[in-house]
Amino acid sequence: MTHIKRETKETRIDIKIDIKGNGKSNISTGIGFFDHMLETFAKHSGIDMEIFCDGDIDVDYHHTVEDVGIVLGEALYKEIFPVKNIERFANAVAVLDEAAVEVDLDIGGRPYLVYEIPDGRIRDFDLELIEEFFKSLVFNFKIAAHIVYKRGTNKHHIIESAFKSFAVALRRALTYRESGIPSTKGVL
Repeated sequence: MTHIKRETKETRIDIKIDIKGNGKSNISTGIGFFDHMLETFAKHSGIDMEIFCDGDIDVDYHHTVEDVGIVLGEALYKEIFPVKNIERFANAVAVLDEAAVEVDLDIGGRPYLVYEIPDGRIRDFDLELIEEFFKSLVFNFKIAAHIVYKRGTNKHHIIESAFKSFAVALRRALTYRESGIPSTKGVL
């Protein structure tokens, strides 16, 4: 289990994760839609997560969403690196009614994000913040992720499909394998 606390002028965050969990979560960021997406991520990744954030959501949701991504990425990095005995590469497409998003991952220590999801709003939540979350997560986790919209019209379904696809791809990439380092270099 990894436990990280981070405090800035804009947010106070406390995150605990266990990658050998079963997807239990206890999440409170003050942003209902974001909490729902993080609960979905925990459930479908099989990672136990406790995430608490007290942020300046009266100003905007940006700091909370971005900073949770930063700290969650740091926690995942601490749990998984140095990489050995995992599949490393994985992909998934999670379908939610009419929506489908594909996620391809490389747990290889080289941060990169391709994010191709339509923007918009769900109530008072700007969907551009989802890209900020994944950017912060990916760069602090030091992985490569391609998150690509395939189809769908319902914004909630599309974003939830992205979180589920990311979670399933991560679970698959962390699958145990007998051989050591999954790299021709011998090091990640």
